[in-house]
Amino acid sequence: MPVSFDLPGTHTPPATLASANLPRRVRRVMEHLLSFVSDEMARHLSQMLNEAEQQLFRLADHARNPGIQAGHMETLRTLRLNRADLVPRYLIGLEAALAGIRDPKLAAKLASIGTKPPSFRNLSLVDDDSMDEESVLRDIALRHESRASLPLHLLGQRFGVLAGAPAFDAERLAVGPQMLGRILREATNALQIGLEARLLLFRTFDRIVMVHYTHLAETMNALLERDGILPSLAYVPLRLRPSVQNAKPQPRREKVAPPQNAGGGGGGGDGGSFALGGGDEIQHAAGTAPPDSGTGGGGDSAQPRVGGGRGRVMGRGEQLRPHTAWMGEADGEEAGYDEQQAYALLEQLLSGRRDLIGKLRPGRPERTRQELTTPDLLRALDTLVAAPATSPTGSPRSLLDIKQTLLAQSRQVHGKGAAFSREDNDAFELLGMLYSQIEREVRRDTPAVGLLGRLQVPLLRVALQDRAFFVRQQHPARQLLNAVAESGATWLGDEEVDPQLVHSLRSAVEHVVQNFREDPAAFETANRELQGSLQQLARKAEVTERRHVEAARGKEKLELAKRRSNEVIEASVRDQRLPKFVRALLNQAWADVLTLSLLRHGEDSEEWQRQLEATQHIVAATTGKATGEVDPQLTQQIESSLVQVGYHIDEAAAIARRLTTGIAEDEDDPASRTELAMKLKARARLGEDSETPKPKLSARNPDEQAAYEHLRTLPFGTWFEFVSNQQGDRVRRRLSWFSPITDNALFVNQRGQRLGEQSLDSLARMIAIGQAYIVTADKGRLVDRAWQAALGALRSFAGGKDKDKEEDA
Repeated sequence: MPVSFDLPGTHTPPATLASANLPRRVRRVMEHLLSFVSDEMARHLSQMLNEAEQQLFRLADHARNPGIQAGHMETLRTLRLNRADLVPRYLIGLEAALAGIRDPKLAAKLASIGTKPPSFRNLSLVDDDSMDEESVLRDIALRHESRASLPLHLLGQRFGVLAGAPAFDAERLAVGPQMLGRILREATNALQIGLEARLLLFRTFDRIVMVHYTHLAETMNALLERDGILPSLAYVPLRLRPSVQNAKPQPRREKVAPPQNAGGGGGGGDGGSFALGGGDEIQHAAGTAPPDSGTGGGGDSAQPRVGGGRGRVMGRGEQLRPHTAWMGEADGEEAGYDEQQAYALLEQLLSGRRDLIGKLRPGRPERTRQELTTPDLLRALDTLVAAPATSPTGSPRSLLDIKQTLLAQSRQVHGKGAAFSREDNDAFELLGMLYSQIEREVRRDTPAVGLLGRLQVPLLRVALQDRAFFVRQQHPARQLLNAVAESGATWLGDEEVDPQLVHSLRSAVEHVVQNFREDPAAFETANRELQGSLQQLARKAEVTERRHVEAARGKEKLELAKRRSNEVIEASVRDQRLPKFVRALLNQAWADVLTLSLLRHGEDSEEWQRQLEATQHIVAATTGKATGEVDPQLTQQIESSLVQVGYHIDEAAAIARRLTTGIAEDEDDPASRTELAMKLKARARLGEDSETPKPKLSARNPDEQAAYEHLRTLPFGTWFEFVSNQQGDRVRRRLSWFSPITDNALFVNQRGQRLGEQSLDSLARMIAIGQAYIVTADKGRLVDRAWQAALGALRSFAGGKDKDKEEDA
């Protein structure tokens, strides 16, 4: 039966793209867009539901009285029961919104939902619940509209073309934050949860789903561009150079790419224009980010950050955000900061390093050398592309080898010694330090080593021309370098690198090597294709991971059912004098029956109540308190229940006879009892784990307790590094899921393959003694990790005030 869904404010069946009155090309484009957005939203909505369940459980765990705790647990049960309906309903609403882009009735309906001023003729009472929900969703939408103002403006232009109408504003956009919030509000009706839980879900939607919206909007623009919808629509940034007193003037003009976040202005003077193929321009001023967006507004006087340490969440008690992205993926969005001032700070650090090294060297008169210009240096680099990637000694060619080769070639051409300009020499030094740190974390027996060598010359060219490479985390060349390096990272096992990934990396590197001289966008093109491959691999890993998570959830349900069954039996036999053999049968055979009944039917079912009544009758019969003859229906019920959990019919009959008649120990036949006991001992219990029982550990010390409490607050998908041997080598594992009830934690590798389970208690003890580490977002990617290490080396040369200033930045 199809799922019933109502669009916001309607009670008619939702429209579909197949039934919509759209031109063929528009329908095809909408189908492509729907396919992409559906995949992304379904994935993030599932994560949202998982997080909402965890929050409800934490609320119940910290409730101040049993009544509130029971309410949270009831909401949690309802959510788990109905969560499967949310994503289908949401996707149906999303398709209906896309199908109605040319429907004038839908446009009028959306206008009535918006901020149109009311008149006295249409005033009506509004329920408080509706007011609260609308307020929360409106705040979420406005915040993300501000952060993604540029991509939304481009989407509005393109949707206007698709609809044959003027450009859409953010409110009317079918894939805008406001519409996505309205669809969610209607879809949550299927969950049948109260207002408090709905508001909690909306806030979780903000943190888990909408945090990816800027990237989603940019990808939608790229998808529409590939489908030929305003392919020449471009953004030309107009930057004003900020006045920095301590910054050194730059001799070369900086190449500035379009900003990742149009809402995060740096000095209040950023502007831009949208260029449409023929030269027509639509002037557009960049908006100002909200206070909580983490990007400075017009009056922000904060220090610039070097390299963009995104992982830090500033506030009372600085914390680091855990790393949750898959291999090669960007983890969240990059906050805006002044790239020019950040690079000036790098130059100050390099200058301090040169001064200190100069003081340590014996004084020698410096010979006059001819300074190579940047164009001459770039032409000389072009001749090294086809040169072997090994030095004359047979070792891999380093950046120092390239530098010496370039200086030797200049001496041969000009007949005297040459030197680089200070700016070009800084680029060489920074890239050399970065490469040195990367090579420490790349295994020598992987294809990544050769690919990194092939990238040296193209990256040098980028570093000499575009200083943003060193300070912008999402720079295409930096992303490509990170993907190549991570494919051979020391924390990977031999089985964790996908051959398909290696093929994609080789193709991307070869594209760059062959085209970087003629095509300035070679890195961007290669990285775009590579990111598509990485996203496909990430989806495959998530599908594999999801299967293991569902299996772990099933084990949790089984464990909870076993606990509940044992509680029922313990409560029934408490203060009762039962024969030892009967008690053993109850704790083993009948406990399995109760567990299976609870798993299949739940505590509210009639079947479960029948088994509870049978338990009471069994206890009464075996303690001699039963009146009258044995009920044949009870015997038949016990036999059939035992057969369902795998007992042979003869064994089930023998056990049923002993559970329904009060046979004393001295009256029982020892031979038959021993035979039945041996059969029970040889039989595997329902859901029995073959692993040996874990020994009971001592109480946690304060460090272990603090680590344990912190672990219970981590999001699913957090990466850990475990020390694997005495040499300090580490392996990286992903915490896919953990149960706050059973304390079990599931770990997978980079391909989503299950590696095993362990308790949060043992993990906390490993963290306390330095055998396990939480990977934070600022060191999640290998290239960022290497860059932080290189900056640490530079800081060691900075002294006093300069060092304090750099650490504050």
